[in-house]
Parts: sequence; structure tokens; C-alpha cells
Amino acid sequence: MSNIAGKAYAMNVVTPSHPRITWVNRLLFMVARGLPENLLGLLGLSLIHFARWVIIKPDDWPDLGQGKQHQLQNDYMLFLSNFNGTWDQYIDAFSDGIPKGLDLFWYTATKYPLSIPITPFKTYITHNQIYTDHYYNATPGSAQRDVKAALTVYDTVLNLQKAHAGQSAEDFAKAWKDAMYRVQNHLGDPGFGPVASLDTERADQNRERFVRQAQEDFDTQRALSEGLPEQEGS
Repeated sequence: MSNIAGKAYAMNVVTPSHPRITWVNRLLFMVARGLPENLLGLLGLSLIHFARWVIIKPDDWPDLGQGKQHQLQNDYMLFLSNFNGTWDQYIDAFSDGIPKGLDLFWYTATKYPLSIPITPFKTYITHNQIYTDHYYNATPGSAQRDVKAALTVYDTVLNLQKAHAGQSAEDFAKAWKDAMYRVQNHLGDPGFGPVASLDTERADQNRERFVRQAQEDFDTQRALSEGLPEQEGS
């Protein structure tokens, strides 16, 4: 799936909201920023790399050559997030971690079903999710925790370098052992996360012969219609 880059998954959800009540969501966002303790459940989810909610009015949509969006009757809330793990794990963690926060952030969203029970919430997200055509990840083999662990190890090595310059061999040996005890849980091996499903790969393998034969038939028909000699192997 194009939404996945290494360990990370990119989610984009666009939900409509009636302009008469969108101001309520803006007020709720202000309250959330002023009282961040209400988001402690979200901040504690280390699988999340980034999450943001943005309200877009009809006049705010960019004109990329298609013309202004004069026919839009709703405001829209764009939810963007990057995380590691599967889609289901993320939605489950969100619903368990900040169910009341989710209900506030999507308070004015049209037909929002509440985050609990989880099944209607997942259905709502699925129907409003827009899949990512292009997703760049600077560290595809490392999730948020991998990066933080690497930074911890890096700082520890720098401190050992300073200690080595001024300590005796015995003192440095003790400092080395103490440092290793502290960072031993940060010495993981970055790499791609486990694959949630092989269905897409197997489907590609199963249809490879059909696609190749269809392409050869197309090349043959095109050569005949253009009066060109058939290519070898067609």
C-alpha cells in the first residue's frame, strides 16, 4: 500500500462540517492547546510520529488549475498523522488512549459516530480516509522510538569520549560498564517493521503471467494495426 514507507504509515482523513457550527471546533482546538494535559493520553502513545487537525474553509482550497471550489457547501477538517504499526493498531490505540479527546476534535463532523464503540468509528474513518499517492520518509527503517534510542546512544558515546580523555583505565572501564547498563535497551536493530498482510504481494505474483500475456497481445495488435513487423517474442 502506498500509505506505508518502511515502518511508518501515513493517514489522511477529510471530514465535512457545517459552516454554522465549525467555530465550535475552532474553540475546542484553542482549549486543547491551552490545556495540554487533556492530551496526555495522546502524547503517551509512542507509536505516533505526528498528528494534526486542520480546518479548511471552501475558499482555502488551493487552485492548482481546476478553478476555485465555488460549489462546496461545507467546511472540512483535515486530519494528518504518521505512525508505526498497522492501521487497526493505530485506531485501537487512539480510541483507548483519548476517546473523549477524539470526540471533541470531531465534535462538529457530519455523522460522526463517537470513538466508542470502536467498530462504527473505524467504519467512519475508512469512508473518509484519502490514500496517500506519495509519501517520503527520511528514516524508513526507524520509528520514533528507534530515533530516540539512537540519540540516547549517541549522547552516551560522546560522554564516554570525554571521560576517556581524562580518566584512568580502571575508572574508564567502570564508566563504560555503567553506560552500557543504561543504554542496553536502546541497542535495537533498526529495520522494516513486520508485514501486516502478504495479500497484495501474492495477488501481484498470481496475476504476473496474465499481465505479461496481455501486454504481449496488446503489442501484437498494435503492430498489426500500424502495419509494423511484430517484435520478437510478441
